[in-house]
Amino acid sequence: MPDCCDPAPYRDVFNEKEAERRLRTYRRKGLDPMAAGLVRYLTERGVSDKTVLEVGGGVGDLHVELLTAGAGGCINVELSDGYEAAAATLLADEGLTGKVERRLGDFVEEADLVEPSDIVVLNRVICCYPWMERMVDAAAAKTRSLLAITIPRDGMIGHVFVGVARLTNRLRGCDFRPYLHPVDAVEAKIGDAGLDRVYSNSTVVWHAMVFERV
Repeated sequence: MPDCCDPAPYRDVFNEKEAERRLRTYRRKGLDPMAAGLVRYLTERGVSDKTVLEVGGGVGDLHVELLTAGAGGCINVELSDGYEAAAATLLADEGLTGKVERRLGDFVEEADLVEPSDIVVLNRVICCYPWMERMVDAAAAKTRSLLAITIPRDGMIGHVFVGVARLTNRLRGCDFRPYLHPVDAVEAKIGDAGLDRVYSNSTVVWHAMVFERV
């Protein structure tokens, strides 16, 4: 098993053009419903002065919402550098420059270099990583209080969704592949790390959960 993910396929998909598209979408529509639900739950639990660690936060829209709600600071770990310019623009526009430390690298391989945080977020991240167990273990180890995740549902629609995404990338000549990790297996792995589920929400394709350290 390789030690880490090759960032090149991720850069093909999560590039500057995609970052600009996501920034425009956020400015027009705000967060997507699943991410908005996570932020709403987390803010209801209280984020004032809490530290946030987000893995694969992209342009940073979700943690920008948490910072605006009062979170004390954020570390974002990103495998692709394609989002950095758009993320810097968003932070500047929101007056949050200096509140987020953005790091590049494979979070799983470099987790020892990242400080634990009160809130850890993996929004549509686990499905981009081949080794679910390693990602979950690394994220849970950094969670002081709450771990929030969003993953594809693993029924027929989830299989179709991931299959279409894989086929589309293959036809484009892109080596990036999404993964469908069973929801029950993800939840069980997080439970093994000492966290209990306290929030759950689903759409046709996506499933969001928040876990609290026992």
